[in-house]
Amino acid sequence: MAEKKEKISGRRMRIRYRGRGAQVWICLGKMLRMFVYQNDWKVLPMSALIAGLVGMVVRRRLFISMEGTLMGAFALVCVCIWNGCFNSVQVICRERDVVKREHRSGMHISSYIVAHMLYQGLLCLGQTAVTLYVTRLTGVQYPLEGLFSGLFLVDLGVSMFLITFASDMLSLWVSTIAHTTTTAMTIMPFVLIFQLVFSGGMLDLPPWAEPFTHFTISNPGLKVIAAQADVNNRPFVTISEMVRKMGNSDLTLNITGGQVLDILADTENPLISDLRAQEAGSGITVGEILDSVASQEEIQAYRDETWSYSTTVGTLVDLVGEEEVKTFLEEKAAEASYKAEYERTEKNIRGYWLHLSGFAFLFALLAMITLEFIDKDKR
Repeated sequence: MAEKKEKISGRRMRIRYRGRGAQVWICLGKMLRMFVYQNDWKVLPMSALIAGLVGMVVRRRLFISMEGTLMGAFALVCVCIWNGCFNSVQVICRERDVVKREHRSGMHISSYIVAHMLYQGLLCLGQTAVTLYVTRLTGVQYPLEGLFSGLFLVDLGVSMFLITFASDMLSLWVSTIAHTTTTAMTIMPFVLIFQLVFSGGMLDLPPWAEPFTHFTISNPGLKVIAAQADVNNRPFVTISEMVRKMGNSDLTLNITGGQVLDILADTENPLISDLRAQEAGSGITVGEILDSVASQEEIQAYRDETWSYSTTVGTLVDLVGEEEVKTFLEEKAAEASYKAEYERTEKNIRGYWLHLSGFAFLFALLAMITLEFIDKDKR
C-alpha cells in the first residue's frame, strides 16, 4: 500500500511539473489566490490614495505651463516608480523557503519568474488605470489627442504602465537578492533615492554624475511623459510672474543718449519694430520720424550725455504693455529651456517606450538568474 501511494504521489508530481508552460499557469493561479485571500489587492486603493494626493497638488499647473508640466510629469513618474517598487519588493523573499522547496521538487525558475511577470503586469495595469482615473477626478485636465492611438490618455497610460512595470521588475530582482523582507525594505529607500535624484530632469547634476542617468528608469520615464505633454511648446510663466511681483520695486536707470538712439533704431526687437511700423499720419511711420530726428546734429551731440531715471518695474512694464512684456518673456524663456529630447515626436516616444521595456526584461532576466542559485542558500 505504501509503495502504491508513493507511486501515485510520484505520478502526481510528474504531472504537476510536466512542462514549463503548465508551471506558469500553476504559479499564476497561486498568485491570483494570494491577491484575493492574502490582501495583495490593497495595492490598488493605496495607488488611488497616492494619485489623489499628487493630483490635488499638480492639477493647476500640469499641461498649462512648461515648468508646471515638467514638475507634474516628474510627480507622475514618482507615483509610477513608487507603485511598481512596492508591488514586488517582498514577494519572493517572504516565500523564499517555499520557492527553494518547490525548485528542488522540479519547479522551473523561469516559469516562476514568467508567472510573476504576468501577475505583476496585471497589477501594474490596474494601478495605471486607477492613477489616471483618480487624477482626472481631482481636476487634472489631460489633453485629448495622442500621437499613436488618437487618445492622449491611452498613450500616456502606455508610458505609465511601462514605468510602473519596469520599476516592478527592478524590485522583483531586489527581492531575489534580499533573503529577508527586512533586508528588502532596507534596500528599497536607496533604490528610490537613486531613481529620483539621478532622473536628470528636475535636479541639475554635475558632469561626473550625468552618466548615472542612463541606469535609471526615471530618466526615460520623465522624458516620455514630457514629450507626450509637449513641454517645449508651453509657456514658461515663472519669469513673467516674478516680474509681476516686482511691480512696486524701485528701479534707477542710468542711460546715455546713444543707448536711447540705438534702442529706438533696433529693428530686430519685435516691440520696437512694431512701434516703428505704426503710422504717425500723412503716410509717415513712427520709424521714419525717429530716423529723421536721430540724424540731426543737435540730437547726435547728446549721444555721450548720461541721464538717471528713477521709476518702478511696474511703470516700465505699463509703458511697454503688460501683455506684450509677458508674452515676450515667456516665449524667450521657453526658447532658452528647449530640449530636443522633449520634442513631441513618434520617434522620441517610441524610443523611450523601447528603453523602458528593455529595463523591464533586463531586471526580469537578472531576477531569473539570481534565483537559479537559490539551492545554494545555506539558511
